Amino acid sequence: MITVVDYRAGNLASVQKALRHLGYESQVTDNPDVVRRSPRVILPGVGHFSSTQRIADSGVDDAIREVVARGVPFLGICVGMQWLYEGSTEAPDVTGLGTFAGMVERFPDDPAYKVPHVGWNQLTRVPGTESRLLRDIPDGSFVYYTHSYRGPVVPGVVATTNYAGGFAAVVERDNVFGVQFHPEKSGETGLKMLKNFCEVNA
Repeated sequence: MITVVDYRAGNLASVQKALRHLGYESQVTDNPDVVRRSPRVILPGVGHFSSTQRIADSGVDDAIREVVARGVPFLGICVGMQWLYEGSTEAPDVTGLGTFAGMVERFPDDPAYKVPHVGWNQLTRVPGTESRLLRDIPDGSFVYYTHSYRGPVVPGVVATTNYAGGFAAVVERDNVFGVQFHPEKSGETGLKMLKNFCEVNA
């Protein structure tokens, strides 16, 4: 049973629908004890980074740290991936998990690029990196984005996307995975990525 964390900001129904389409059962919860017992955890998200404060308020952040330390596969989506960094300039007082270094920042003000970044864009694999999440996904595949903030390209980033410069599209370190785009809205490519996550050995 895959656990989808509810912190009142996730695109829960779409994620559950995609998992169901792939043949995987899921449950939605904000209960830390349920998260602790989970064999696989997904943190979806849309909207403002400040919403992730609810993860701490509910005690789910400690539960996530525990399951991550035990090697349980964990996937952050959109704001859920941004939470894997140290924090975001969108809500400087709210801390992230800190698995990946650096701060998430807003796209630069540039009249050539609309913000938020909405629509389909390509993934570029980072040379020399390995990724279980991207197994059998061709370089240059298109995925669907909707976001105004982006993570820096730091160690642990395995794929980037170029929009007003390169930014982190996919992060991966041991059992921790993150995607800035919405795999549940990214067609067969996104479904394949979710399937890869569901099949990662704990």
